[in-house]
Amino acid sequence: MKLYCATTNQGKLREFRLAAQGHVEIQPLEGLERLPACVEDGATFEENAVKKALHYSVHAPGPLFADDSGLEVDALGGAPGVISARFSGSGATDRSNNALLLDRLRGVANRAARFVCVIAVANEGRLIGAFRGEVEGRIVEQPRGARGFGYDPLFFYEPYACTFGEVEGERKFQVSHRGRALRAMLDYFDRELFQRK
Repeated sequence: MKLYCATTNQGKLREFRLAAQGHVEIQPLEGLERLPACVEDGATFEENAVKKALHYSVHAPGPLFADDSGLEVDALGGAPGVISARFSGSGATDRSNNALLLDRLRGVANRAARFVCVIAVANEGRLIGAFRGEVEGRIVEQPRGARGFGYDPLFFYEPYACTFGEVEGERKFQVSHRGRALRAMLDYFDRELFQRK
């Protein structure tokens, strides 16, 4: 089975393909960068992922998935949440987002946080399903590690005793929010294919 992916992020695509080996073939949606962009104005990760999947699936020759993900910090009422990528405003970068997060958490004892990812799958404009993955951690007081992207250098994962910025990509994907959401989607398709046999 072939699934199309609505992303231009080569890092994400590499992770998705790695996790999907032996389940489905994942291909990027050809010409995605030339299509009208989907406006991500949903209030939740689910809303944005579904919106993107429905928007781009009408341009795909088969089922397509899209994801929306971000960081939720308890002490900030769940922020940055769906605006994680643009937390520090227009022109936001990983560095500016991380700096703002650390500034907002200065002197805060409760640094509990979680990464959240929702993957939505659609076919020809019809939603097939949405799959959520989360991973719990806490925000450290200064960046650690040069791996990953986004908030990874600030996100401390207790079972690994390090930040996601310090862990190798494949090992991170085994426990990450994106890995968990993708595995939930793949489990769904494995069950569907098994029931058809």
